[in-house]
Amino acid sequence: MSLFQNAESRTRIALWLMWITPALWSVNYIVARSAPGVIEPHMLALGRWALAGVILAFVARSELWRERRSTLADSGRYLVLGTLGMLICGAWVYQGAKTTSAINIALIYAASPVLIALGAVVWLGERFSWRQGLGVLVAMAGVFHVVVKGQWLSLGLVQWVAGDAWIVVAMAAWAVFALLQKKWSTPLGSTARLAAICMGGVIVLLPFSLWEFLQADRPAWTLQATALVVAAGLLPGIGAYWAYGFSQKVLGASRVAASMYLGPLYGGLAAWLVLGEAMGWHHIMGAALILPGIYMASKR
Repeated sequence: MSLFQNAESRTRIALWLMWITPALWSVNYIVARSAPGVIEPHMLALGRWALAGVILAFVARSELWRERRSTLADSGRYLVLGTLGMLICGAWVYQGAKTTSAINIALIYAASPVLIALGAVVWLGERFSWRQGLGVLVAMAGVFHVVVKGQWLSLGLVQWVAGDAWIVVAMAAWAVFALLQKKWSTPLGSTARLAAICMGGVIVLLPFSLWEFLQADRPAWTLQATALVVAAGLLPGIGAYWAYGFSQKVLGASRVAASMYLGPLYGGLAAWLVLGEAMGWHHIMGAALILPGIYMASKR
């Protein structure tokens, strides 16, 4: 029996992937901060998901051909998922990274399990305790603390960064993306489904990428741009999305969302080691609110 067909083995693999997935995603924070001046956001996202889609479609070619009718019937869903997961959670993150830090991206994204917990109540009919409600408030206070740089009493003096707003929207889109994957059943396995979502994402990204390509001031294509596309496509692209989708299918949406608790830790360490970003007190205080908040929000 295949390792992935055995229920016990699948559960064991999914539990390990919960620890690995946030590390793979932290690569995307580094790519995002390295991209400005090298490659435009939508072109980077298009290259990333086109590469990932081709590889995934090749691996799952037999299944995709066998389920071609059901996949075509669900094409609207894959366009929606592609918009959320590849356009908003892809290109918009790269757009936001032009003006915000990798540490901010990691901390703000860490609040997405809170929205997943709320969405599970509204869409999936799950119960929501007073402790979970308190966790939502605490975690969101932490996100706001990071965005306003800790200057609660002097909001008028805060230098607002547009990049934080892009990341907040992307974080909300990720929660919707995760919930819709759980809500919309499919006969496709994890690999084939991600390939189909990549196809939807590429279709949505094409017109935006073409517009960027036609701009006179766009950066010339370089070896560094290619390296960023490949890194984003293989690690946070195929690696993180496949691992998250597989784990969610095995363990459930709210349980796997807890893996994003590790995002600030991995992302902060990566930003410090690779980019030399300094950790401010508002980051530390924000993490001190976000992490216990999302823990409370995800507990039954």
